[in-house]
Parts: sequence; structure tokens; C-alpha cells
Amino acid sequence: MSYVNNIRMFVRVYELGSMSAAARDQRVSAAVASARIAELEKHLGVRLFNRTTRALHATEHGQVFYTGACEIIEAIDRAEAAVMERSQSPRGTVFVAAPLGLGRRLIAPHVPAFKREYPDIDVRLRLSDRVIDVTTEGLDLAFHIGPLADSDLKVRVIADIPRLLCAAPSYIAERGMPEDGKALVEDRHDCLNLRFPGAKEFQWTLQTEKGPRRFEVTGTLESDDGDVLTNWALDGCGIIMKPVYEVAEHLNSGALIPVAERTPPMATQLACLSPSRRFRDPKVQLFRDFMVARCKEALDTQLPR
Repeated sequence: MSYVNNIRMFVRVYELGSMSAAARDQRVSAAVASARIAELEKHLGVRLFNRTTRALHATEHGQVFYTGACEIIEAIDRAEAAVMERSQSPRGTVFVAAPLGLGRRLIAPHVPAFKREYPDIDVRLRLSDRVIDVTTEGLDLAFHIGPLADSDLKVRVIADIPRLLCAAPSYIAERGMPEDGKALVEDRHDCLNLRFPGAKEFQWTLQTEKGPRRFEVTGTLESDDGDVLTNWALDGCGIIMKPVYEVAEHLNSGALIPVAERTPPMATQLACLSPSRRFRDPKVQLFRDFMVARCKEALDTQLPR
């Protein structure tokens, strides 16, 4: 297992381009990560990485070894998955990512129930609104909201989620009720945007009588945390575009009200992504099926009354 662990560490260092990042990913110290790479290099008799104080790059030998190392790890993972499937006792760790709002409301609340049902499966849940690279970040599953780029990932569509524009009554009392996307732009309404490195939706695509249209909305506040935007909207700072489930409780209480209803946002797709090599892993399948069912149940109950 020591040699296998060294290979796993090499693969993660290669993919992440950082010894410290790979150490965090494998939940060991940077010293242990460095020692594993050194052991592997000694065994192979070649240098796998060139290191400087600022960068780490794979050598030609490292590039060649990476392809074979991936095949070794994938073969071991497939063999372990086959054994666990036969024994009907999946165990191990599932690495999962989800956007903040989705993760907090639809995924995290159900993790304890999953753990009670499958005590031998550990869950590592990472929540972030930034763009996630499922493959290079070593994830087994990632829940995704929005359009999907072409990739080799396996995709399971969960639901089409309606979105809406909404604001606090205090904001509408001060600025007036915009009837449509045109009013948002012409009256320069304060629109609260979700912005982060890699974000693509800097305009709002709304449904009009002539079909979808992109509106160049403006605003003085933006954040990379969707819940921060919701709190700002509740404080009367502006208008937000949100999946309905994220603001259902505020719509039901009247703390937020729909705006620009003549031109609602396009619905967005909720899906679960998985690398091909992990798609049939029993523990990954169990977690995916469990959460897909819970997400569908929650979406049915969390829509506004």
C-alpha cells in the first residue's frame, strides 16, 4: 500500500501542480507528501518534478509516468469497487462539491441521514460558488446548477429549477416596481450580481415575447457568495436573480417579493456530475442516488406556496 499511496500522491501533485495542495487533498502534511514523492523518485531512479521556490513542473519522465500511474490507480479503484459491490458493504470516502446555496439547503442537511444508513462511507463535502474542475480536484461527484459545458463527465440531470427576480418591499417602495427587463436597465435598478473567477453570467437572460434576451443590468454591489446577495436583498439593497428554492421562505413570509414578472429568468438545470472512472463506484452510486432522491423531495416541498 505504501507504493500505491506514493503513486496516488504523485498523481495529485501532477494534477494540482503543487505539493502543498496535493498534501491537503490527500489529508497529510506537506512533509509527508514530499517524502512520498522522494521515495517514488528513488524507486524509479529518475526525477519526476523540477522544483523551484515558486513553481513545480513535471519532468519528461514525470509526464510519461503520469499516464501509466493514472491507469494503475483507476485499475485499483475498479477492482476495489467490484469487490465492495460483491460484498454489498461499500466503504471508503466520497468527495463531493456543490454550490453554496444548493449545498447548504439541499445536500448538507441530508448527509447525516446518509451516514446513518451507510456508516462505512465517509463524506467530504466542499461548498463553493466558484467554478469547480471535477477531474483535477479529485472529486467523485459535483452538483451543478446552470448550463453544462461539453466534457467527458457523466451527467445525471436532476431537475429544471425555476428562477425569479425579487427584492425587498422597502427597495420597491423607494425605487418603484420594475415591470420587465427593459425597466431594470433604463431605470438603472440596483441589481445584485454573483461574481467570481470563471463566472460567465454577467448579464441576465430573461424571457421576453420575442424569446430569450440578455439584459445589461448594473449595480454597485456584488459578491462571490450567493447567500450574501440574498441578505443584501433582504436589507433593501437591490434586486436578485435566484433559484426559487433558495428564496422560497422569504417569498412565503413576504420579506421578498417578485419583480419584473413580465420577463422572468430562464429556468436553470440542476445536475450531478461524475468522472467516468468513478461513475460506477458503488459508494459513489449510493451517495448520488440518495441525494438525487432527497433533492427532488426537497424541491417539491420548498417551492413557494
